[in-house]
This record gives sequence, C-alpha cells and structure tokens, in this order.
Amino acid sequence: MSGSTDKRVYAFGAGVVESEGIGKDILGGKGYGLAEMSRLGIPVPPGFTITTRVCGWYNEHGNSYPEGLHEEVEAQLTKLEGQLGQRFGDPANPLLVSVRSGAPLSMPGMMDTILNLGLNDEIVAAQSAQASGDSRFLLDAYRRLLSMYSNIVLDIPRDHFEHVLTETRKAQGVATDAELSAENLAAICRRFAQIVVEQGKSFPQSPREQLWGAITAVFESWNGKRAREYRKINAISDSLGTAVNVQAMVFGNRGSDCATGVAFTRNPATGERRVFGEFLVNAQGEDVVAGIRTPEEITPEAGGGVGGRGLAADFPQAAQGLSEVAEKLERHFRDMQDLEFTIQHDRLFMLQTRTGKRTGPAAVRIAAEMVREGLIDQKEALRRVEPQHLVQMLAPVFDPAEKTRARGEGRLLAKGLPAGPGAASGRIALSADRAAAMATSGPVVLVRAETSPEDIVGMHAAVGILTSRGGMTSHAAVVARGMGKPCVVGAGDLVVSEHEGVRAGDVLLREGDAISIDGTTGEVIAGSLTSQPSAVLDGLRSKGAGVSDSPSVRAFVEILDFADHERRLRVRANADTPTDAETANLFGAEGIGLCRTEHMFFEEDRIPWVRRMILAADEAERKESLAQLLPMQQRDFEGIFAALVGLPITIRLLD
Repeated sequence: MSGSTDKRVYAFGAGVVESEGIGKDILGGKGYGLAEMSRLGIPVPPGFTITTRVCGWYNEHGNSYPEGLHEEVEAQLTKLEGQLGQRFGDPANPLLVSVRSGAPLSMPGMMDTILNLGLNDEIVAAQSAQASGDSRFLLDAYRRLLSMYSNIVLDIPRDHFEHVLTETRKAQGVATDAELSAENLAAICRRFAQIVVEQGKSFPQSPREQLWGAITAVFESWNGKRAREYRKINAISDSLGTAVNVQAMVFGNRGSDCATGVAFTRNPATGERRVFGEFLVNAQGEDVVAGIRTPEEITPEAGGGVGGRGLAADFPQAAQGLSEVAEKLERHFRDMQDLEFTIQHDRLFMLQTRTGKRTGPAAVRIAAEMVREGLIDQKEALRRVEPQHLVQMLAPVFDPAEKTRARGEGRLLAKGLPAGPGAASGRIALSADRAAAMATSGPVVLVRAETSPEDIVGMHAAVGILTSRGGMTSHAAVVARGMGKPCVVGAGDLVVSEHEGVRAGDVLLREGDAISIDGTTGEVIAGSLTSQPSAVLDGLRSKGAGVSDSPSVRAFVEILDFADHERRLRVRANADTPTDAETANLFGAEGIGLCRTEHMFFEEDRIPWVRRMILAADEAERKESLAQLLPMQQRDFEGIFAALVGLPITIRLLD
C-alpha cells in the first residue's frame, strides 16, 4: 500500500481522488468504492473518508480522537463547501451531508447511517420561507434526521418515532409517508422533538455538533451488539474497524422526478446477467430496505415480480446511465456489484459499489459465466465458489405433487418475493430470540413483518426466513442470501404479529405451528411439506440430458470440471449402498474409499434380522437369519459394483 500513513481523511468525488493506492483496509469498503467510482468518472456526490485507523485509535485510547483530526475534518468540510457553493449550517444556502459507516469487509445493515445531517429549526424555517422553498421536502428531510439521529446517537428506541408515523398515516387515511402533507410533517417534527425532550435528551441545533455526534456514533457502532454477532457468525476480525464517510446529500425524496434504489449488476438469487434491483420514486435510501413501501423492479420480468413499468419508463436517461455504470463497474472489479443510487431531478448519482452478496447458485453461475465472458480465469472462478455454494445447489425442493395438493386444500397462505432459493419447513418463531431458543429442539422458520439487524442471531438459527414486508433488497433478503437460507419477503397477504401469530385471511397460525416456504417460487404454505432433490441433481442423474439447457446445471458442471483440471488430489467417496455409489459416481469420485457393510443393515426391514442373528440361541437360528440377510447384501454389492465398474472399492466386513 502506498500513500501517506499520516493522513487520516481523504476526499473523493467532483474530479478529486486523494486516496491513490490506498486500499479497503484503510478506506473501508464503502470509501474505497466511492474513490474507485470517482476515479472512473462515474457521477458520485463529493465527500471525504475518515480511515479505519482512526477507529482503531478511538477504541484503543478511551474513545478519544487523535490530535489534529478535527482540523483535518474541518479542512475537508471547507473544501466540500467550495466545490458545491454551499455552506454547512448556513440558513441561506445550507450544505447537508450523510454520515455512513464502511468496514473493510461488507457487513450489510450491521452499523449505522445518518442522512440529512446539518438541518435545524432555523434552516428549515429560513428555507421554507424562500419563494423557491419546498417546505414539504424540507420537513420530510428534517423528520428523518430527527428520528435517525435520536435513535443512533441519542439511543432513543426507534419504535417511539415509528409509532407517531404509523398513527399519523392512519389518521390521514394514507398508506405511505410520501402521501403525508407538509402540515402533517410539521406536526410530526414537533412530536419527534417532544419525544427527545421526554426521553431526557437534547437534539443538537448546531450542525457541527450533529456531525461529530454522528461520526462518534458510527465508530461506536463497530462494537455494537449486532455488529459483533455478525462478525462472529461470519468470522470477521474485531480488529479491522470501520471507516466513516461524510458525503454531500443528493435527494431522491424531492418530487416525482426523484428516486432512490438498490441494484445488482446480476441477479443475486440466480446469477442471471441483467441489471437487477428495485427503486422507489420520491424516497430516500432507507425506504427501499426498510420494507415500509413495496418498491418497483428496475427491469421487471414479463408477467412477474412486484409490478411497475421499470426504471426506464419513468427515468429513461438515468436508467441508461445506470446500465452503463453497471457494465463499467463489472469490467473494472471483474465481479458482480451491489450498487446504491439516487436520482435527483432526473440526474443519476451513485452512492455505493461493493462486491454483491449472492446465493450459492448465483455464485456458481456468475463464476462460470464470467470465465466464458473472459472476465476471470478458471482459478479465479474456483476461488470465488465456496463448498457451501455447491451444497446449496443440491438442497432439496418441495415435492411438486404435495405442493399442488396443499394449494388445492387451501393451504397456500400467500405468495411473496423469492429472495433465497430452496425449500424450508419448520415451526413458526415470531422473534429472533424465540427462533434461537426453539432451534435447539428442531427446525424453525423465523417469521417477521420485517427483519432488522438486531434479528441476526435468530436468522442464523432458523432454517428459513419469511417477512410480510420488504423487497428483494430488504435486510431479510440480503442477509438470507449471504447465509444461503431459503427466504420469502414481501408476502403482503400475511399479517404478522409477534404476540398473536401469522394471519392470512381467516387463517391464524400461532408460534410453534408448522409452516413451509419456497424461496424459489415465493410460496408460503401452512403445514409441513416433503422435500425432494434439487434440479441440479435431477439434471446430473439424467446423464447430460438437458444439462446444457439449464444455466444452473451447466455452471455447476463447469465449476466441477475447473476443479478437476486444477486439483492434485484424487478423491474417493464413503458409500455403503447402491444409491450412495451412484451418487459418488455422479459427482466424479474415483472409487469408494470405505464401504461399511454394517451400514447396509440399517433399513427397517433388515435390522431385525441382524439383531436375531446376533442374539440367536443356536446355530440353526443364526443360519435362518443369515439366509435372510445374504440376498439383501448380495443385491447391494451387485448394485455398488455396477455403479462403479472398473473403479476400486475398499470393503470393511463385519467384525
């Protein structure tokens, strides 16, 4: 790594990149992505990154900052003001910023972000009074700042603020926050301020005090409970620390010609090569992932998805720009990217790029297809595919006939968005803590209206995740994909109550009742369903028939072929039955390293005869039992030999 090790704050955007040669370990993933996009000429709102080393200093020196940091930040803030012609804290022409975390390794939703920072009562009043002022937009931005800052920095529970919003929507007869009037929002801001006072806290009217409160909160969020749990589950070192990114705000909530969204350069569930993601008109970033409003697809599929005309219909210029940015970033990073963007008055701005989390099937398909496209070589493809990715492709699916019967019996409760492929059945757990506790005695499905980062332990314990709200880029979907768990989100026909249960029309399922989710189709079914082998297994067992027609099966075979080409170790399987031997042959085993003959007798129709043979009172009784067992074992050996003609088999006899 090159660059000055004394420098602690680096600027990006507006044609400026100060961090040449500095990597993710110093800039964090978000800061590094912003710097790289700036270097590539991609439209990025300008800002600056405080490095991960400051986080290390903060943690090691009693939550204090190194000497001179405040001056460095102030100098960067002055530079930012000069670039944009706005001043931080100026009622006449205010600069607003976001403050975001950015760890070296992606930890989606585990740390904190604050938007619209720099607003206060005076600025809102002054800007609203201007002839060109948009009081509704200003009040919408201010209520977001009040709730986010109060929750993250002042540690006031978010529920206090969400309750006010919910009650106001109900009173006004509207479904979303975007439908609330300026007068409604003004009342909400007053109530939010009152909540802060009632909680014995003080919301700072000084923008600079807000800024340092937010920076400190981001550093402290590195050691928050949900971040520690996530690092533990994903084997991420506690010593890495997080960077802090301070960036000029652009606004997706400034009218019908504004929007915000999350995109992937390829489908993170299947690996299909097309820009995939969701957006909301007249919204800010947290609206997309929070699940309060159901977003539209960027590129909707005919006859499916969550509806809408797609981004190109509403924002043609921005959609074209996003497609070009996606192509450029994939070529640059040579991997699928997870993007955040905002459209302000039809103009596209990019807020993030990072390596996108994906399901196992998507990881395999993307790696194989990128080899075909010449982006990576076979060795790189193998480095990107983990053993569990291949295992996920072999995960069972529900028996189609049984699922059809369940539909006919009226057990189909809802159909949501298929956010994580695979089938899961288990008992309903209505909170993360209950999921973790119940999972010790059998499989559970975590069912929530929406998940939040605090649910990470329960999500880890569950075999599947179901939410009634949210889209394909919601917290539940992103985290489930990373964990490789079946997941259905946005099942809007369900009403989920942590205290009552899961209601679908007249049907009420309570905690502990069985439920089944299909993360490939999005179906939610009451009761338990039987599963069966995956499409990959079926494709391989068909001896090549249809393999080339299935992108997932073709990619699976290609990755195994790459592994065969690179490996130096010869592999045999443990197999004790003809079925095991056929499966071993199917996956390329070069024989059986251990065939345990005692395992041939575990079936219900066999083990009684083994017991009778062992406990026989005399030789005649023993011979009678052996006469029953001999043809069973002979058929097994014939089947094993037939499955592995010409390959070595090591057989362990009974003692």
